Amino acid sequence: MQEKIIILDFGSQYTQLIARRVRELNVYCEIHPFNHLPQFDEAVKGVILSGSPCSVRQADAPQVDFKSLESRFPVLGVCYGAQYIAQHSGGEVVPSTIREYGRANLQYIEPGNLLLSGIEKESQVWMSHGDTIAQVPDDFEIIASTDTVKVAAYHVKGTKTYGIQFHPEVTHSIDGKQLLENFLVKICGCKQDWTADSFIETTIASLQEKLGNDKVVLGLSGGVDSSVAAVLLHRAIGKNLHCIFVDNGLLRKNEYQQVLDSYRHMGLNVRGIDAKERFLSQLAGISDPEKKRKTIGRVFIEVFDDAAHEVQDVKWLGQGTIYPDVIESVSVKGPSATIKSHHNVGGLPDYMKLKVVEPLNTLFKDEVRRVGKALDIDDTILGRHPFPGPGLAIRILGDITPEKVAILQEADAIYINNLKESGWYDKVWQAGAIYLPVQSVGVMGDERTYENVICLRAVGSVDGMTADWSHLPYGLLAKISNDIINNVKGINRVVYDISSKPPATIEWE
Repeated sequence: MQEKIIILDFGSQYTQLIARRVRELNVYCEIHPFNHLPQFDEAVKGVILSGSPCSVRQADAPQVDFKSLESRFPVLGVCYGAQYIAQHSGGEVVPSTIREYGRANLQYIEPGNLLLSGIEKESQVWMSHGDTIAQVPDDFEIIASTDTVKVAAYHVKGTKTYGIQFHPEVTHSIDGKQLLENFLVKICGCKQDWTADSFIETTIASLQEKLGNDKVVLGLSGGVDSSVAAVLLHRAIGKNLHCIFVDNGLLRKNEYQQVLDSYRHMGLNVRGIDAKERFLSQLAGISDPEKKRKTIGRVFIEVFDDAAHEVQDVKWLGQGTIYPDVIESVSVKGPSATIKSHHNVGGLPDYMKLKVVEPLNTLFKDEVRRVGKALDIDDTILGRHPFPGPGLAIRILGDITPEKVAILQEADAIYINNLKESGWYDKVWQAGAIYLPVQSVGVMGDERTYENVICLRAVGSVDGMTADWSHLPYGLLAKISNDIINNVKGINRVVYDISSKPPATIEWE
């Protein structure tokens, strides 16, 4: 049984980051809302209580029975978690009298303490809290302090319960990784044996047990998640996996054939469906972004459903759902407000009556790539930039026509090829060209032109939740602009988007 750490989420913006750091140390962990506790079986080695935007002094502050947890497992309280343990053990938590946000240094570290083993005095930590622990109960010992925070860390005597008022999961806490490793290994006794190879081995065995000789149908997109899910399923059930790759007419230039060829070289059982005309005819005259997305989603479901019905006796629908999607669906505050509707195979209707299998639903995006590498999936797929489900439809502002799609495909191909040739493609998280519904005056030769504008977008990010615009060299931008204007008829101006997310989104629609 795979050992694991349970992280109880009280709503902190850093909770997923704690999980990432734990997993980087080759220890499997799961995030669960404080109000939806999991089964604490024998595989659980310890519990981490996250931070929270709430104050423990609020009447409606998040509550959890940590005493029952403390009696069975090592517990680490982080920020709110630490304050909660202290207050509910008889300590005192009060509003901070000074601003306790940002960098601080540990001026005192108790010698020989397991949690702080290998961490030196003056180690930089990151504070982010409006309350502070003013008084700890008699059975608590203070194990670290800063100049302004006396109780920066504590240990409950006679237990394996610890609390820290700083955030070890952020990079600003220089020795944060060491502290987490101390908790996981020295205090919880974790073996650090959760690796990409071990995940593959256990997942394939689990899939074989679950699926037996059943058939699975899976929609491929050419992206990382669906590709890795497909290879895992293929390793488990071979030809009983039926993959469907739909050309909606909104892919990048030559992408349909290139991706189809790469899948076949991987040995996957793939059927390609050319549905370009069906999608483009249904999109004709639609300018509203949400209507475009919903139309594409509806047509995709129809096309996929038709293809799935041609597979005899299929019982399962394979999906490339990853862990952040799962966390979001059961988050402390419920699913976030819809910024824009998304289109993927997850939108398939109940009438398909298929059971769902999601081999990647415990992995973060970076972990999916590591598993893909261990599966020997080609770097051209693993390193592929995220691409929206509706494709170029949401990179063409306004209505969709075959002519606009062709123009954008050409401009986008020039942009992406230049990024690859210059070595910038792998430095950028996501890049793409956008066709603007704007015409501007230009001069080509001695003639006046009145043609369209292409906007270039390139951002750096970790998970797409936040993103900053990429500072591409001026010389490279000049070359891309020149190549597009000289080679793509209908474009006479190129601009570069320097907005970050938030407040802007990565895509324009």
